[in-house]
Amino acid sequence: MLPGIGAYTSCSIVTFAFNKPTVFVETNIRVVFFHKFFRDKASISDKELFPLVEQTLDTNNPREWYYALMDYGSSLKARGINPIAKSKHYLKQSQFTGSDRQIRGAILKLLIQEKKLETNNVIATIKTSLGAESHRIKRMVQKLIHEQFIREQHGTLEITDYF
Repeated sequence: MLPGIGAYTSCSIVTFAFNKPTVFVETNIRVVFFHKFFRDKASISDKELFPLVEQTLDTNNPREWYYALMDYGSSLKARGINPIAKSKHYLKQSQFTGSDRQIRGAILKLLIQEKKLETNNVIATIKTSLGAESHRIKRMVQKLIHEQFIREQHGTLEITDYF
């Protein structure tokens, strides 16, 4: 498993890249199963969905099955059918501006553009561009290092190259 890659992403890579049957759930899949199997229920756990996904999975061509399922979920949402709030795991995503996600994205974007930068320059640049506090930027740098998205050598940051 690659650092920073969770169960959903790992399973979807196996299915979409290699057409191997795996069981996973994402937003559009939830919409379909909630709409078809849980119309009168709330606080539905993904654990309740996994057996249904497994029972209906086309094991001969799972890639096409998931494509169709996700497209169907997307079309339901386009028609105003979106029961996603029934999920036990549903959380409304927080605002992006000023978030840790924005800081992380800015750090990665900067390092992709510049290849290598001194750690202090990264912190100063992000602080200036976003107005974020230095301690938050440092914390996000450390998380990205821990997750192995970036590395620090001799006070210089760069994107980790896995390939």
